[in-house]
Amino acid sequence: MHTDLVFYAVAIPAVILMGLAKGGFSGVGQISVPLLAVAVSPVQAAAILLPILLVQDAVGVWAFRHNWDAHILKVMLPGAAIGILAGYVLASRVSVSAVLGTLGVISIVFALYQMWGRRAARALASPPRSSALVGFALGAASGFTSQIAHAGLPPYQMWVLRKKLPPATFIGTTAIFFAIVNWVKVPAYAALGQFTHENLFAALTLMPVAIASTFAGVVLVKRVPADGFYTIIYLLMIAVGGHLVFKALGLG
Repeated sequence: MHTDLVFYAVAIPAVILMGLAKGGFSGVGQISVPLLAVAVSPVQAAAILLPILLVQDAVGVWAFRHNWDAHILKVMLPGAAIGILAGYVLASRVSVSAVLGTLGVISIVFALYQMWGRRAARALASPPRSSALVGFALGAASGFTSQIAHAGLPPYQMWVLRKKLPPATFIGTTAIFFAIVNWVKVPAYAALGQFTHENLFAALTLMPVAIASTFAGVVLVKRVPADGFYTIIYLLMIAVGGHLVFKALGLG
C-alpha cells in the first residue's frame, strides 16, 4: 500500500506541512493526519506520523530544555493521559467510519478555532482561581484530540496562552508537553497493532522530508506572509475535514 503513488502524493504534502509547523508555522501541521487519512485509515495515518513526531520532539526538547513551566505540566499531563486513554478506547471499540467522522469534525473545529475563535477563547477564559481544574480538563481534551489526530494544540493553547509566559518558556513547555504526550501514545498505538513493518517503513521513508521541511520552515517563516498562508491552510483543513465527514457517512 505504501508503495502506491496515491499514498505518497498525499503523504509527502502532509509531512511537509508537519515539518513547516515544527519550523515555525505553528498549527499548520494539524492538517497532516486528516490529509493522510484520505489515502489510509485515520488510525494508520496517525501511527505512520507518530515516529516522525517523536524525532522532531526530541530536537525541540533539547533546544528548550532549560525553559519550561513545571506547574503547567503537573496540571495538564494527568488530564492528557486520561484523554489519550479515551481516544484509544474510541479507536479500538468503534468502526473506522466513526473515527473518520470524529477526525473530520476535529479538523473543522480546529480550523474554525484558529481562524476566528482564539481571541474569544482568551476573553472567555476562566479566572485564575479555577485554572487548575480548567487546565486538567483542557489537558484531557488535548490528549484526546492528540490521540485521534495529533491535534492537541488548541485545547492546550486555550489554557496556556492566557498565562502570558515568556516566549522561550512557552515554546519549551509546549515542546516538553507534547513530547511526553506523544510517548504516552506509543503503547496505545502498539495495542492497536499499528507499529507494523509497513507503517514503520513508511515513516522512515518520509523522515528526510520531515527534517528538510522543518529547516525550510525556519527559513520561510521569516519571509512568507503569515496571514494569507494560514488562511489557505485552514480553509484546506475545513475542506479535508468535510470530505472525511462525508466519507464517514458513506456520501464521499
